[in-house]
Amino acid sequence: MGPTNVALVKLFNADRLLRDAQARLDEAGKNVRLQERRANDLDAKVKEAQTRLRQQQSRAAQLDLDMRARDAQIERFRTQQQTAKNNKEYQAFLMEINTAKVDRGKVEDEAVKVMDAVEKIQAEVNTLSAQLEAERTKLTQVKSQLGDTLAKLQAEVDAMKPDRDAAASALPPKVRDAFDRMADRYDGEAMAKLTRPDRRREEYSCDACNMELAIDVYNKLHSRDEVVFCPSCRRILYIPEDLTPENAIGAQRATRAGAAGATKTKAKKTKASAAGAGAAAAGGADDGDDAPAVTIEKRAKGQLGQLLASAQGESVQAAVVSGSNPVECEVYLDNELAGYYKGRDPGHLERNVKYRLEQVGRKAEVRVVPVAKPEEPAPAEDSGGMETSSESNSDNASAGEPASASASAGDATDSR
Repeated sequence: MGPTNVALVKLFNADRLLRDAQARLDEAGKNVRLQERRANDLDAKVKEAQTRLRQQQSRAAQLDLDMRARDAQIERFRTQQQTAKNNKEYQAFLMEINTAKVDRGKVEDEAVKVMDAVEKIQAEVNTLSAQLEAERTKLTQVKSQLGDTLAKLQAEVDAMKPDRDAAASALPPKVRDAFDRMADRYDGEAMAKLTRPDRRREEYSCDACNMELAIDVYNKLHSRDEVVFCPSCRRILYIPEDLTPENAIGAQRATRAGAAGATKTKAKKTKASAAGAGAAAAGGADDGDDAPAVTIEKRAKGQLGQLLASAQGESVQAAVVSGSNPVECEVYLDNELAGYYKGRDPGHLERNVKYRLEQVGRKAEVRVVPVAKPEEPAPAEDSGGMETSSESNSDNASAGEPASASASAGDATDSR
C-alpha cells in the first residue's frame, strides 16, 4: 500500500486503542456515575417534598387565621343578640350566629385535611432525607475505592492521545476529515479490511458490510497511493497483513499455469511446423478440439488498446485462478468492434472493461460476445488409413525416398 494508506492504518489502530482505553475508563467510572445520579435524584425529591410541605403549612396557617376570625365574628353576634330590643332582632342575630358556625365548621374540616397532609409530607421528607444521606455516604465510599483505578485508566488515556494525534498529523487534511467522519459515524470503525470469501475465485468483499467489490480493488490498494471507499458503507478499505499477493490473486498458481500453457502451446507450434501443410491438415482432422483454429487477432491501439489489454489480463488471470480456460470474445464499444480479447467469460470481461472505462472517465456502451466457433468437418471413414499414409509419406520424404514409392507402398498395404 502507498504512504497514505499505511498512515491511515496506523491512525486506525491508534484510534481504536484510544477508544478502547476510553471505554474502559467509562466502564470503571460507571458505578460512580450511577451513584451520583441516585444521590442527585434523591436530592431533587427531597427538595420537591420540602416545597410541598411549605405550601401545605402555609395553607394550614391561613385556615387557622380564618377560623379565628369566624370565632370572633360569632362572639360579636352573640353580644349583639343579648342587647336586642325585640324578638325580631334576636332571631336575626341567632340566624347570623348559626350561619357563621356552619362556615367555621367547613373551614375546620379543611384545616384538618391540610394538617393530615402536612404530617404525611413531613414523614416523606424525613424518609427521603435519610435515604439521601445514605446514598451520599455510599458515593463517598465508591469514589475512595475506585480512585486509584480511575487514575490509572485516565493516565492510560492521556498517554495514548499523543500517538493518535501524531498519526493523524501525518495525513492530508481531507483524508483526516474523512476518517474522522467515518469514525464518529461507526464508533471508531472507520476502516474495513479487504477479504476474499472464495479462495477459488478472484473476488473481494468489504469485511464490515460484506459488499462485493470491484475485482481490481486489490491492485489499486496494493500498487497505488489512493484512498478507496466501500461503495456501500463508505468505510475506508485497506489490505490486511494476511492477504498477501499470493493469497489475494494466486500469483504462484497463475505463474505455474501460465508456464505450463506456454510450454504446451510451444510444443504444438513446433509439431505443426515440422509436419508441413499436408500433415497440418490431417492433424486438424485428428486433433479436433486440441488444435485451436488459427485466427488473426484484431486489437485496439493507443490508450484504448492498453485499457482493453489490461482488462483482458485481469479476466484471464481470474480464469486461471478458477481453473477454467479463457474464452475468446468480441468487444464492441458503441456497437463498433474494438477487437478480439480473451476473458474468463463474456460477462466477466465486460465488467472489467466497464470498470476501466469509468476509471479514465470515458463513457461508452460496452458489449462483449463470445466468438462463434466454426463448425468442424466430419472425419472421413478411412481416417486411420489417411493418417498412416500421411505419416509414411512424411517419414519416407525425410529418408530421401521418392514420393511415388511411398504412395505405392501405401496402396499395397490398403489392398492387403
